Formats: sequence, C-alpha cells, structure tokens
Amino acid sequence: MHEEFNHRDALAALSATELSELKETGNLPGLLHLAGHALLLCLTGSLVLWTANPMLKILAMTLHGIALSSLFALEHESIHGTAFRSPWLNTVAAEVCGFLLLLPPRYFRFFHFAHHRHTQDPAQDPELASPKPSDWRGYLLHLSGLPYWRAQISVLLTNAAGRRLPDFVPANARGKLVLEARWHLAAMALLAVAGITFGWTWMLTLWVIPALLGQPFLRAYLMAEHGACPLVANMLANSRTTYTNRVVRFLAWNMPFHSAHHALPTVPFHRLPALNRNLESRLAVTAKGYGEAHRQIRAAWATSTAADRSKP
Repeated sequence: MHEEFNHRDALAALSATELSELKETGNLPGLLHLAGHALLLCLTGSLVLWTANPMLKILAMTLHGIALSSLFALEHESIHGTAFRSPWLNTVAAEVCGFLLLLPPRYFRFFHFAHHRHTQDPAQDPELASPKPSDWRGYLLHLSGLPYWRAQISVLLTNAAGRRLPDFVPANARGKLVLEARWHLAAMALLAVAGITFGWTWMLTLWVIPALLGQPFLRAYLMAEHGACPLVANMLANSRTTYTNRVVRFLAWNMPFHSAHHALPTVPFHRLPALNRNLESRLAVTAKGYGEAHRQIRAAWATSTAADRSKP
C-alpha cells in the first residue's frame, strides 16, 4: 500500500486552502519558541555555574549540552526559512546556531537541500556518503559524536583552503563558502586567544564541554530520522516519524514529525503536527519513542548481515 500511495498522492488530497494554511509562516510562533529555548539555556547554564560538586557539575553540563545541541533544530528550521516569517530573523538564527555548533549555515543549507532532493538515494544523498553503523562498535562510535566533530573540522578546513567542494555546492556559491569557513575559523581563533589571555573559563564550561557532552543525544535523535528506513523516493516510507514526549518535541522544534517535514518541507515547525495528522494513516515507518526507534535500527543489522551472507 505504501509503495502505491506516496507523499505526492497524500498532499494532492489536501485542498488548496489547507495547503496554504499549513505553509503559512509567522514571527510570533518562532519568537515564542526561541524565548522558551533561550530560557532553558539560561536555566541549565545557571546550574552549571552554581553547582560546585564535580559529579553534579558534569550532570548540569550534560543537561546544558542537550539544550545547546538542540539549537541544531533551530538552525535547520532557519535554513528552510520557516522558523520565522522575516528572512533576516532566519538568517541571524542560522548564523548564531551554526557558529555555536560548528555547522556553517550556508554550507549546511546546500548539504541539507541535497538531502531533501535525494532522500535515501545512496548515490546522491550526502547523508549516506558515510557508511551507517551496522554493529555495536560503529553504533557507539557514531553516538559518541567523534565522527561528527572530525567531519565538521575537516569541512571547515577544506572549505577555508578553497579546495574542491562537493558536487551539491553550486559553482557560483563556492566563493561564499570559502569566506564563511574562514570567518568561522578566524572568530574561533580570536575567542581562543581572548579566552587564554583573560582566563575565560566560561567558554569551556558553558560551550565547549557541554557541546561535547550533548552531541551524543543529538546523534541519537538524528539517527532515528532515517536509520533503517527503506531506500525509496516515497517520503512516507523513507523517513521515520517518532512519537515522543513534549520535551523532546520542544527541543527538536517538532522535527520528530519527520515524514511530514520531508513530505512538505515548506511547512513551518508549528504546523507540522497538523500536517502529520493528515498523513499518519499512510506512514510506513513510525516508532513510539526513541528507544523503539533505535531497536528498529539495531534489528536491521541482522537483516543486513543475512542479506550480505546470501550474496554469491
């Protein structure tokens, strides 16, 4: 059924009025959500600063790191131009989040839009350029976040050096990406020098260490979006919708409704629940929570191994 009925069919069943309402952006929903996220960062940051016990401080930095790493969702929504109605708000949000997460927004936009155009296409989806975990060793390494940091540092250095960029980057945009990478590296170097000169330990306790501690949670969340989903073009089948609690939905700016997002990427985060209600009877891959999503991913290892063994 899912192979015969795809996301285009589902969207065609909606009226023009329904589609127009779903795609309507606004500044207020984004600003309110951003205010809540900023308040959470202030609370977790205060916990880090006020906690003296070493073990509790690590816990506080982990909580702060989860909130910090979740700014990925805001950057993602901003590069789509759907976090806010005003383009300049999307631009500012993407720039700030991209700097904090070592994810330059212009480069990320080209990477991510290629992912949307070629979702789950092994030949063209840049998210599939690196092999996905197929055993416990690779799984735990991926969740550690170390491959992410290594890849992002490599991207920054490669782009800053003006070396050949991936094919998904248009030729007329390459100069801007080189400047973007150089600006990021220069700003980071300046902050590092200032931190050492003035003894700013807050950069470590409120940014660097929390970012490292929070990244595994972001990796686990992102792995669930397409992990062990079919390699097909139908967005109702190649993406997983994870039904989770309000806290995760808040931190992720409603991106757990991921099939709906891929079916119609121009729908802003605050209207994704409504779009999901229209699509959910047709979703091929869902999970009740991230525990179940990762059980599905790990179960696929056995299927993949069996398939490999059966090949002549």
